[in-house]
Amino acid sequence: MKEIVGQLIPKLKDPRIGFVTVTDVRMSRDNDRATIYYTVLPDTPEERQRAQQGLDSATGLLRRDLGSVLTVRHTPELVFAIDEVADQGRKIEQILADLDTDDR
Repeated sequence: MKEIVGQLIPKLKDPRIGFVTVTDVRMSRDNDRATIYYTVLPDTPEERQRAQQGLDSATGLLRRDLGSVLTVRHTPELVFAIDEVADQGRKIEQILADLDTDDR
């Protein structure tokens, strides 16, 4: 599903949705909900908010398009969430860089 959603998002015409990359999709246990994690470039709070608004407004269209591609009885509810893993990775890299600088 990650690949399918990743292919559908760039086809959206909403200008609020800039360069969005789907990083993960997690299904609920009952397969009723799909949480779609994404990153956006440029990675600023304003762009994150714009992308979230655009994706939220396109949820119905994406769900319909996804339903026509998937061979499941029920198309899951789509929930979009910014992927915080990239932020955590940058923080870890900064800490390591600071430690390396302190050692010198």
